[in-house]
Amino acid sequence: MTDRDPFAEGERAARESIPAEANPYSDGSDEHALWAAGHEKVAGATEARGSEGPRGS
Repeated sequence: MTDRDPFAEGERAARESIPAEANPYSDGSDEHALWAAGHEKVAGATEARGSEGPRGS
């Protein structure tokens, strides 16, 4: 395998609006977990920015 970085690939996928379900690695593998973590890092940050704003009660 070449110098693939599953974490960076997951981050890139989230930036490109590729859903987490598109994780190309085998479920349960270290690469799958790294890809998911990278995706969640970016997707979570994007979601947090989208939810900022005035809070009503």
